[in-house]
Amino acid sequence: MQRYLNDHHTGCKAGIQRGFTLIEIMVVMVILGLLVAIVAPNIMGRSDQARVTVAETQLSNIANALDLYRLDNSHYPSTQQSLEALVNKPAGTPEPKNWNSNGYMKSVPVDPWGNSYQYVSPGVDGPYDLYSLGSDGQEGGEGDAADINVWDAGT
Repeated sequence: MQRYLNDHHTGCKAGIQRGFTLIEIMVVMVILGLLVAIVAPNIMGRSDQARVTVAETQLSNIANALDLYRLDNSHYPSTQQSLEALVNKPAGTPEPKNWNSNGYMKSVPVDPWGNSYQYVSPGVDGPYDLYSLGSDGQEGGEGDAADINVWDAGT
């Protein structure tokens, strides 16, 4: 009778145990490990692509400001005048005779990797070359380290 009361009180039948076995826990751990191995590279690759997209957008914005500068002054800033000519009236030649007193940008952004955008005028690929050195901060490179050129960004 005592055994019946104990089994009835706990809700368990004799010989039945509740809980997970070590094998079941190991199978779950392996499945979770596989999911992490599959999902993590996709998430990590997204941040690199997001930086490239930000760089392309910033290059496009700078190119638009350069075009406005050219419309006002009939020429692009020289390499020596640099992109800073979009923020502050540059000295030297060619002189910007109709420079907008408000400037063409509030500030020149740095690329998503913390480097300055490169500007050369006249350029090899067009009236100017404007590009980011990419994740490695050096000329050239492949993959994530490749340079991002304004003319390749679709502007």
